[in-house]
Amino acid sequence: MFTGLIEEIGHIQRVRLEGGAVKLAIKGQQTVSSLVIGDSIAVDGTCLTVTRTAPTLFEADLSAETMARTTLGERHAGDPVNLERPCRPTDRLGGHFVTGHIDGVGTIHEIRETEGMWWFSVAYPETLRPLLVEKGSVAVDGISLTVGRLNDRSFGVAVIQHTYHHTTLGNKQVGRRVNLETDLLGKYVVRYLEGLGPLTQKMPLTEVRLQELGFS
Repeated sequence: MFTGLIEEIGHIQRVRLEGGAVKLAIKGQQTVSSLVIGDSIAVDGTCLTVTRTAPTLFEADLSAETMARTTLGERHAGDPVNLERPCRPTDRLGGHFVTGHIDGVGTIHEIRETEGMWWFSVAYPETLRPLLVEKGSVAVDGISLTVGRLNDRSFGVAVIQHTYHHTTLGNKQVGRRVNLETDLLGKYVVRYLEGLGPLTQKMPLTEVRLQELGFS
């Protein structure tokens, strides 16, 4: 489990194919020094397992599912990536619950600086619409952000200077694809309501309907 508060920006050192598996070698500093083989780490919001370690480097394998469902298969040597180690039970939860299991890939279609902040608009897959709520949480490349605007095709988030300069958002450009993970609690709410069958068919799941059911 992660919080969506990025610890540092790492850089991909190499991408290699071995025995049909894609292996990423990633260089970092404070997040890498304490890793051991078998540990989990979030790379651009994707939970990976450490398979090899060195003083300032670790290696992880990308499964076929990871390649198909995230942007990691598009990364190359030299690319920056957001890194976060799992949270501990004693940690303060400053972001929100992030599992590292990517729900879909979105595309940045607007970046606008305004009043010392940056506004990012991200187009998302239609399948994620029931899981996004205005003022709710969303992880973009593993970064915990708040949905400030939402329509049927995209959502907008306001990014403060610290987040912009201490994550890979400062390197993003319009057209860049990003990993999206919606709020974990919202997924369980949607799944529960789907299980009600005819009730949800008569009363479609909307933001208003969620509020009527006590979810805000």
